[in-house]
Amino acid sequence: MSSSSTRLALRIGLRYLSARRRNNFISFISLSSMIGMTLGVAVLILVLSVMNGFDRELRERILGMVPHAVLYEYGGIDDWEVLAVRVEGFPGVEAAAPLTRLQGMLGYAGRVQGVMIDGVEPVAEGRVSILPEHMTSGSVDSLQPGEYGIVIGEILARRLGVTIGDKVTLMLPEATLSPAGVLPRIKRLTVTGIFSVGAELDGNYAAINIEDAGKLARLDGKVQSLRLRFTNLFDAPRAIWEIVGSLDGRYSGADWTRTHGNLFQAIRMEKTMIGLLLLIIVAVAAFNIISTLVMVVTDKQADIAILRTMGASPGTIMKIFMFQGIMIGLIGVTLGTLLGVIGALTVSDLIAALEKLFHFQILSSDVYFISYLPSQLLWSDVAVVVGSSFLISFLATLYPSYRASRVQPAEALRYE
Repeated sequence: MSSSSTRLALRIGLRYLSARRRNNFISFISLSSMIGMTLGVAVLILVLSVMNGFDRELRERILGMVPHAVLYEYGGIDDWEVLAVRVEGFPGVEAAAPLTRLQGMLGYAGRVQGVMIDGVEPVAEGRVSILPEHMTSGSVDSLQPGEYGIVIGEILARRLGVTIGDKVTLMLPEATLSPAGVLPRIKRLTVTGIFSVGAELDGNYAAINIEDAGKLARLDGKVQSLRLRFTNLFDAPRAIWEIVGSLDGRYSGADWTRTHGNLFQAIRMEKTMIGLLLLIIVAVAAFNIISTLVMVVTDKQADIAILRTMGASPGTIMKIFMFQGIMIGLIGVTLGTLLGVIGALTVSDLIAALEKLFHFQILSSDVYFISYLPSQLLWSDVAVVVGSSFLISFLATLYPSYRASRVQPAEALRYE
């Protein structure tokens, strides 16, 4: 009996949904609620995918270039190979390589740019960094000791107006006393490679050989620190201090959260807040479903009274209008999911095509940490959006359906 009443309620609910109504305003509200649900779900999936893209690019590009963690020894590291082998034995440490970091100014033909320079070991660099994978010209292997070659970012090369083979002037902030007075430390370097990771580092980062960096930093054959790469970068803040505590000697450490942790947390927070705000669009569409069903109940009071006199229970009447509201929500959520998934999969290529067609750039690496609009579709996000949207749609049907089930046949037919 229950299954037959459910089938009857479903058939009548679908009939009410598809039939032409005498009141066109009700049809308009019903359509607008369906469109609102579609747009809300689509935009929510699209925006969450874009935020996921920013999160991915931060992890893979920015944090692929900067160290997950850095291990320092007081006075410099004498034999980094021995220390690297020892550190790589700790759980979670994927690789280790030497690092000597300098800050200064690069100049060429009257143009000057601030730059952060890493002294790297070309053979070991590919194990801890994505730099070798993003060389557009030249290679990291060109950084041979004693030749004072330099690999710079594409944006930095464009700002200075240099290319492979040009000689740039490095000015370090440490002063040198001379008979002529205090002079800045200056060294001529030859551009041997240009890289592009599509991020802010293209404009302020460069690399030279670890031995050349040691001479410039006056480390007397030592290296400044050891760069560590972890299997899971989120383990770095905890693991680096466990390593420091396990080593004999005067060691200290730092991890990526000190330089880029705020940016990562900001992206996570923005994703959460934007998701909640966009969910309000879905809630507004759900209120439209309530309005639609309330007006339909008012419009169909005579039909409800006839069904009641024919033996339909209040539960059956309630199911009729619940099915009608659920179908409005289901159609809107389904269409919105399709549009959102298609948009998330194509938005990066679409924006790139528009930038190329109209010769403008939406995201500039001078302002943002990447220069293009990324997108990463996560089916877990889609499931959460679809589930929450459908739940809101279902809850929106309860009150109007309950009102319909409370309609008294005698009162409804009195004025018919």
